[in-house]
Amino acid sequence: MQLNHARILLTGASGGLGQELARQLAAAGAVLLLAGRDHARLRSLSASLGNGAACVTGDLGRPAGVAALAAAARDFELNVLINNAGVGAFGLLDTQEWSTVEEVLATNLEGPIHLTHALLPWLKAQPQAAIVNIGSTFGSLPFPGFAAYSAAKAGLRGFSQALRRELADSLVAVIHVAPRAIDTPLNSAAVNALNRALKNHSDPAAEVARQIVAALRRGDGEHHFGFPERLFAWLNGVAPSLIDRGLAGKLPIVKQHSPSS
Repeated sequence: MQLNHARILLTGASGGLGQELARQLAAAGAVLLLAGRDHARLRSLSASLGNGAACVTGDLGRPAGVAALAAAARDFELNVLINNAGVGAFGLLDTQEWSTVEEVLATNLEGPIHLTHALLPWLKAQPQAAIVNIGSTFGSLPFPGFAAYSAAKAGLRGFSQALRRELADSLVAVIHVAPRAIDTPLNSAAVNALNRALKNHSDPAAEVARQIVAALRRGDGEHHFGFPERLFAWLNGVAPSLIDRGLAGKLPIVKQHSPSS
């Protein structure tokens, strides 16, 4: 897709990855509708871009928020939807509050599906359109301490694959990207400590954004970022018992750093 012809609704725009995506997309000539829950931060980001980016406030975890974003996006005449909004929740499932699990599923899975459903008739009517779903390596390599998050991201990957096949005879591209850990201020102290203990590599948000922008330009289907994580994700698909045994050795470290332990 030629980004200087793109009108993009970017959810989660005020987060670390969202801000980098906004900057790089604006630099490429795209016109942006920035969406999130913090209006002040959205306005500040919009002003910094200097290209007339618009803002809309809404909570994807609530039907009213989805309706507000969808209405604003149609008025904006979008042709690209980037489902970037998400929340994490590191902790052992049996010690997490159910409200936390609900928030993770609503924001990372139900919200993107709901918003896509609301905007799909509009997108299908455009000469060229794209839906970009920001997933995670944990959607293909589910990890202890991230049960709800892994479930949501695995669901988003499945949704992306099914929708891509459903729209194969249309002009709407469906792109799923799965970064590994991203170094942003949104990571909790416990997550950062776990990554250090496990020697997990975290990519700068600017580099992840660059790869996402490149995937949107190409318009092709599925991308896993980072090695060896993408190898382990593939291996989990063909021989999950091997991953089970490998991660069993890391479980004591996960439990040690879990904020719910």
